[in-house]
Amino acid sequence: MAIEEGIVIRLDTRTAWVKTKKSGACESCKSQKSCNVMGGDDEMEVEAINAAGASVGDQVVIYFETASLLKAAFLLYVFPILCMFAGALFGREIAPVIQLGVSASSAIFGFLFFLVSIVFIKIKANKIGGQEQYRPRIIRIKKSKRPNFS
Repeated sequence: MAIEEGIVIRLDTRTAWVKTKKSGACESCKSQKSCNVMGGDDEMEVEAINAAGASVGDQVVIYFETASLLKAAFLLYVFPILCMFAGALFGREIAPVIQLGVSASSAIFGFLFFLVSIVFIKIKANKIGGQEQYRPRIIRIKKSKRPNFS
C-alpha cells in the first residue's frame, strides 16, 4: 500500500485533484515524466476518488492499492515483451511452413505480436481505467479548511 499526503486544489463530481510532492518512490519510477508536473519538478497533480468528502484547500491522505499498481505495471511493461518473445518463437517455428527465413519470420511475427499486445493494452486500459481499484483514493482529511462550528 502506498500512502501520500497533499492538498486538494479542485473538485470534480466524484473526484478531487490533489497537489502532492513526489516521494522517494517516484525517483525510481520509469513513468515519472508522464506524471502531471506542476511548477517545479517536485510537485504533481493526482486525480483521486473523493471518498472522504474533502473540500478545496483540505490537507488529505491519498491511498494507492499496491497490488493494482503492480498489475497495471506488469500489463504495461512486461506483457508486450512477453508477447514479442512469443511471436519470435512462433515465427521461428512457422518459418519452414511459410517458406521464409527463420530470422525474417521471427522478426515479423515478433513485431506483429508486439503490435497486437499494444492494441490489447489500449483496450484493457480503457476497461480498467474506470475501475476504482486502479485509482488513488482520498481516505482521510488531515486538516480541513472548513470552519469548525462545534
